[in-house]
Amino acid sequence: MNSFGHRFRFSTFGESHGKALGCIVDGVPAGIKVDEEFIQNEMNRRKPGKNQYATSRKEGDKVEILSGVFEGLTTGTSISMIIFNENQKSKDYSNIKDLFRPGHADFTYYNKYGIRDYRGGGRSSARETAARVAAGAIAKLMLNELKIDIKSGICEIDGIKASKHDFDYSKTSEIFSLDKDKEQFQKDAILKAKKEHNSVGGVALLNVKNCPIGLGEPLYFKLDSQIANAMMSINAVKAIEIGDGIDAVKEKGLYNNDEIGSDGFKTNHSGGILGGISNGDDLNIKIYFKATPSIFLKQSTVDVNNNEVECELKGRHDPCVAIRGSVVAESMMALVLADMVLLNMSSKIENVKKVYN
Repeated sequence: MNSFGHRFRFSTFGESHGKALGCIVDGVPAGIKVDEEFIQNEMNRRKPGKNQYATSRKEGDKVEILSGVFEGLTTGTSISMIIFNENQKSKDYSNIKDLFRPGHADFTYYNKYGIRDYRGGGRSSARETAARVAAGAIAKLMLNELKIDIKSGICEIDGIKASKHDFDYSKTSEIFSLDKDKEQFQKDAILKAKKEHNSVGGVALLNVKNCPIGLGEPLYFKLDSQIANAMMSINAVKAIEIGDGIDAVKEKGLYNNDEIGSDGFKTNHSGGILGGISNGDDLNIKIYFKATPSIFLKQSTVDVNNNEVECELKGRHDPCVAIRGSVVAESMMALVLADMVLLNMSSKIENVKKVYN
């Protein structure tokens, strides 16, 4: 199951310490202008090794487009892209090749497949998300032509919550913080955990503006269910909230209901989705990332022979995976929306006539 989407579909390949990662994107309409600088900028937002708040593994994450683009435009055929790994240090994992790291997918992958790629987790590594960002950049190029705008930022680190959500400021922040008044406290929490060889969790916030009414395919391909599917597929994500999320269960129906006026909805507790279909209001999504499981403290575990042993990791890891994870979440949102836009074209005959008339 290495593919995602229905009409706008992508598949990824590659491992953390393999030769390369990449993706194949199918269903991209012909005639979209491909801005390679934009694609690379998206990769640069996620790439490792930029500052002390991320892993020290340095990767250029240079994307090479192999097919599907001619003279700067999409051709309507499969777009394939590749990203070569440049800075693997597989020897960092030699001491744990026969044991299972707590909090990782080592145990489940080995018991499912009977094969262990111990080099940074292989296919289960968050390194795979580089290919998702490349695919997401193609989706964004399509959505940009429709004026659909997706933004992301960090609204919480180690329990330190943003009091305001400034998406413009988050673009300038080293940790994509949405609140400049809380940013330093969040940074300090990350560095404190890093110094203690530990890690912290965080929450990313996504906002989508100019989302048209009608995206989502009930009953079993609802917009909110696919967003949940996309976000929960990202490494370390343990929960998501749409609109008011869990706070919705604490309020009465009269408060939760978004009243409607002639100029639109008066509130947006629903997060822009009703009955699994976008209602034209902003989409607001929170994504919860657990603390990075790769920490440099001794932990108890077992090896492949079920012997109890101690695990002591080496290598280079993010002290807070939510930071770069927020970029991945933004990319996955773009991929969901691109798919839903194309699916919505066949929802009524008027949409089909617009294409053929």
